[in-house]
Amino acid sequence: MKTYKTYSDLETIALGEKIGRAVKDLNVIILLDGGLAAGKTTLTKGIAKGLGINDIIKSPTFTIMRFYENNNIKLYHLDLYRLNELGLDFDLEEYVYDDEGVIVIEWPYQVEELLPSKYIKINITNDFDSRTFVISATNYQEVLNKI
Repeated sequence: MKTYKTYSDLETIALGEKIGRAVKDLNVIILLDGGLAAGKTTLTKGIAKGLGINDIIKSPTFTIMRFYENNNIKLYHLDLYRLNELGLDFDLEEYVYDDEGVIVIEWPYQVEELLPSKYIKINITNDFDSRTFVISATNYQEVLNKI
């Protein structure tokens, strides 16, 4: 487990970029756990940048999933906050078990029964002037060592 503290959106994006570079050659699921406005999408902007994806990263709150790709590197960005309202008609398994990309899931515990046993989990808490990121890895210790 590793803990990081950031004091601005730019620092949060830089941390995400470091994470993105660490997972660039892997097919990995990253679970982001934190309250509203904790910085989950801001961190995902950095992860995308670290993967070499320069698209504008937007919150998928209302679309549930956004897909980005650059040079055969895929990024699936899911926000499952509203999933309880929609039911499980959304084919989440198709993305969670895609072995050709990085999957970032905000609010992952909406579908806890579908989550795989191998993932990186990032708990985010925000205070008045900072954000704290606690990163743990289940069966991805080598990634944690790179961050």
